[in-house]
Amino acid sequence: MHKTQDLHVVETRPLASPALIHHELPLTETAADLVTKTRDRIRNILYNEDRRLLVIVGPCSVHDVDAALDYGQKLAPLRDELSDSLEIVMRVYFEKPRTNIGWKGLINDPHLDNSYDINTGLRLARKLLLDLAHLGLPAATELLDPITPQYIADVIAWTAIGARTTESQTHREMASGLSMPIGFKNNTDGSLLAAMNAMLAASGSHHFLGINHHGLASIVTTTGNPDGHLVLRGGKHGPNYDITHVEQAANELAELGLNPRMMVDCSHANSQKDHRKQLDVLDNIAEQVKAGSRHILGVMVESHLLEGKQPIPQDLSQLKYGQSITDACVSFDQTATMLRKLASAIAPFTSQAVTR
Repeated sequence: MHKTQDLHVVETRPLASPALIHHELPLTETAADLVTKTRDRIRNILYNEDRRLLVIVGPCSVHDVDAALDYGQKLAPLRDELSDSLEIVMRVYFEKPRTNIGWKGLINDPHLDNSYDINTGLRLARKLLLDLAHLGLPAATELLDPITPQYIADVIAWTAIGARTTESQTHREMASGLSMPIGFKNNTDGSLLAAMNAMLAASGSHHFLGINHHGLASIVTTTGNPDGHLVLRGGKHGPNYDITHVEQAANELAELGLNPRMMVDCSHANSQKDHRKQLDVLDNIAEQVKAGSRHILGVMVESHLLEGKQPIPQDLSQLKYGQSITDACVSFDQTATMLRKLASAIAPFTSQAVTR
């Protein structure tokens, strides 16, 4: 008989169950309290019940958990300092969608050596999220593989569905069952329609194939996630963060009966892949906010300890500590200046501190 399956599969390895990794790295009361309260505050911002702005800020991707924790230790005091004006959540991205080929993130290849030790990657990711939570720092991520949420979603306060996956039925179904607010990015071509359709689709109930807490193949039934929103990230025709684009997007959202408030990604096509232009984008957003715009709920900034980016060297000991290996980032010092400027712009509209 001819062999008809696994013709291109050379290996399968056992994957640790979510239950096992949760047992090894349990959610603590401290972390659960932080995640729950942060999700609630984000929802309040999303529905304009809290005039503060949401800020998702941190490395393009985490490749060194020690550097990420160091970054978090710097960000936590800034979060407290600006808490009257900003809800700062650390960007902690473990999965990287690739246009063609490249390193796929800490979970997929934690040792940066093509060993694909995914079980270790999952453990490192979950431990980092718990460590950050114990610093009082909530986390945001992009969920790419639909199996990943079972391992880490309980420690995540906000999630993105990326420009390449917003059109994916699988990701819309996954989003419909997630427990936190979800930002849907516009397509890489700049079109908003796919993201808006994703918001509509994810708000409804779905039935689909997945795994349960014990790693068993399951039929998953969801209620739908009502807390989706648009993220403007620019496109191949240029940026889309200026007031004209923001007002046009708000009108299109309203016509579909969707929340007309949106986040602006200062990086990617909005910065035209020049990390320094993130400062210009944020300046523009600050001016819109200062002028009284109610359409912008927050921003996303790619930031690390050091400015710029570096290739992955053959000799991993040559990696610069605290510098991105994916998209170029602004430095932490630049980040602090940017966020203080944004906080100043929204401060007149936030008359009293939010109880934390």
